[in-house]
Amino acid sequence: MKYDAIIIGSGQGGNPLAHRLADEGWKIAMIEKEHLGGSCVNYGCTPTKTMVASAKIANYVRRAGEFGIQTGEVTVNMPAIVERKNKMVAAWRGGQEKQVAERDNIDLFRGHGRFVSAREVSVGNKLLTSEKIFINTGTRPRIPDLPGLSGVDFLTNKNLMDLRQVPSHLLVLGGNYLGLEFGQLYRRLGAEVSIVEISGQITPREDEEVGAELQRALEKEGMVFYLDHKAVEVKKIGPTIQLVIESGNNRRQILEGSHLLIAIGRTANSDDLGLDKAGVETDRFGYVKTNEYLETNVPGIRAIGDIKGGPAFTNVSYDDFLILFDYLINEKKRSIRNRLIPYALFTDPELGRVGLSEKEARVAGYRLKIGRKPMAHVARAIERSETAGLMKIVINAENDRILGAAVLAPEGGEVVQILLAAMLADAPWTIFKRAVYIHPTLGEGFYGLMESVKEVV
Repeated sequence: MKYDAIIIGSGQGGNPLAHRLADEGWKIAMIEKEHLGGSCVNYGCTPTKTMVASAKIANYVRRAGEFGIQTGEVTVNMPAIVERKNKMVAAWRGGQEKQVAERDNIDLFRGHGRFVSAREVSVGNKLLTSEKIFINTGTRPRIPDLPGLSGVDFLTNKNLMDLRQVPSHLLVLGGNYLGLEFGQLYRRLGAEVSIVEISGQITPREDEEVGAELQRALEKEGMVFYLDHKAVEVKKIGPTIQLVIESGNNRRQILEGSHLLIAIGRTANSDDLGLDKAGVETDRFGYVKTNEYLETNVPGIRAIGDIKGGPAFTNVSYDDFLILFDYLINEKKRSIRNRLIPYALFTDPELGRVGLSEKEARVAGYRLKIGRKPMAHVARAIERSETAGLMKIVINAENDRILGAAVLAPEGGEVVQILLAAMLADAPWTIFKRAVYIHPTLGEGFYGLMESVKEVV
């Protein structure tokens, strides 16, 4: 069966690529072994942010007295929360299925696709051929080689959100995006939460002050952190999970909990694709190598989304689709190199980020100007009683261009995109210095942020 293109995996890059190429008249074969929509719709963005919203409401109700509102005891109906999440996922997944069904020139193959050669892919008992093949198989949770783990019913992002009761004590391995979002979510629903992180700070990629400020906010809600600790053994005794952790100075202690979440990173779904049959190269972590236009070392085979490594965000996968569509249809070449990628950590306060952190800019050798503004000095945050967090801007002192920014605040992911717009326009940071902001808004904090900018050594 010959096609104009074969797309293996239906994530947030592969789906729109299939739809748009089909609309251009291409005959498309799409291969998916699970659900359409990839991780984002089924196990990532859609379900997690739906449940985060429920947890945020629970937190607001508990705090109602601070605002002069009297309520009764907060009761969490976990089955109802899960059902709401499932309905949201089903709606988005159904939308993806409808998009495929509406296009007669997309053939959907349910099964596991494997390369037979550089131009052939098998799925079940069918052999598909094309001169253009796109790999969009994403990643899966990375599971550590931890003694005793095989005897524990541990959780990952794929099954944690199906729990019909709140864990009494959730132990979390990993103090980065997944661990922190899920940790706060279940803490707000009533669980005790302990997070074990091997590095010396949570969100290790971010500047130390950002990680420390977020940690203080989460600790205020009752979350417990064990930084500079690694897990060395786990076992289950009756209903209790015992996790042995070891500090950097080799001191051991035992944590006891009801559930264990593994959130230490991701592994590329490339090990069972038959890439060797096609001659496609991967790096030592299994991520598919591509050039700046997403083509692998084998002409005609491209990789999009998380499978190629780099920032693992839905907006990156979607931009990969845009780059490929422009390359294939509009004859425009736009490189993946040096593209400006904003992202967010959906804790509360929310961390919105774009560009370089201060420590990344220092490593790159820039002469810097830095501005900082605590949210405790922003009127709207004070009025909302949501003063945890800070705004930070990193500037190239040579030309006054913004190198990066972090906004740890309510709606931090929304606010940081104001600075993203200036970066996209290659405008100097000084355009914000005498701008007029709506009062009272969170963005009004830019008054003080810009006033705080100074050159640093």
